[in-house]
Amino acid sequence: MAVLLTGGAGFIGSHTCVELLNANEEVVILDNFSNSKPDVLDKIRTITGKNFRFYEVDLLDRDGVEKVFAENDIEAVIHFAGLKAVGESVQKPLEYYHNNITGTLILCDVMRKHNCKNIVFSSSATVYGSPKSVPIKEDFPLSTTNPYGSTKLMLEQILSDVFVSDNDWCVTLLRYFNPIGAHKSGLLGENPNGIPNNLMPYICQVADGRLEKLNVFGNDYPTHDGTGVRDYIHVVDLANGHLKALIHSRKEKGVHIFNLGTGVGYSVLDIVKAFEKANNVKVPYVIAPRRAGDIAECYADATKALEVLGWKTQYDIEQMCKDSWNFIVTNRK
Repeated sequence: MAVLLTGGAGFIGSHTCVELLNANEEVVILDNFSNSKPDVLDKIRTITGKNFRFYEVDLLDRDGVEKVFAENDIEAVIHFAGLKAVGESVQKPLEYYHNNITGTLILCDVMRKHNCKNIVFSSSATVYGSPKSVPIKEDFPLSTTNPYGSTKLMLEQILSDVFVSDNDWCVTLLRYFNPIGAHKSGLLGENPNGIPNNLMPYICQVADGRLEKLNVFGNDYPTHDGTGVRDYIHVVDLANGHLKALIHSRKEKGVHIFNLGTGVGYSVLDIVKAFEKANNVKVPYVIAPRRAGDIAECYADATKALEVLGWKTQYDIEQMCKDSWNFIVTNRK
């Protein structure tokens, strides 16, 4: 019995794969390398000393997905695969809706055909839209401010409807806040193709001299320094959240929703300063106009994950910054 990781070669997927293999889970990875690199697979093997099956398949390729299920006894799916940049989703809404929603519909249809009814879904704090208050609890009203968030919210509804239609399903919706950091080995980290969309890899590329300066999008938000505040979580903590969710999913069917965050909000400039201090490097930045779809403040109440899953974060912001930079230094060409 294996656990299928869609998008398992990506930033969060690869770290989760390590945690699953270390917990003696059998893993199968499906990835199309649209925002990941093939050498990640060997790095996972190096870190864990364990092997797994891999398929280079796009979720929009129904025959390819069917082949994965036909050749493996898949017990559960942790579904990471999807386009994930807020700003890009505003520019390319059709691509985001088609890729994220259609790919998941195909995946669930094939799962149903093969009687695999356990899915852990990578959702996002973007489903809370612009929250009226923080910290954010799971029962807060849901809305979205960009197409990326809309795909996540629609998929939450679709997966919930799947359970309503068949109560043998277990659907776990994990609402991530902002994952940063990297594996302590320096082998795995966030290494996006092209110009980074997320803050930490952008900071790293500026600190490394590959980009001239960091664009800070907006300094007129109603926050302590005017820049956007987010809940940054170490990717290894997030990966462990998936392992805990998987274990829980085997015991209790239904729809289960969990915030995965630290409960602490840091502004963009807080992160810049913490990174400079932790790594003794400079990160030049300029203030740029706000980005479409961004909100002022967003951080989690993760009490439910602690109470139900027994999960809590282990790493502070200094460690997140150190591990992020260590990954860059370790992988310099």
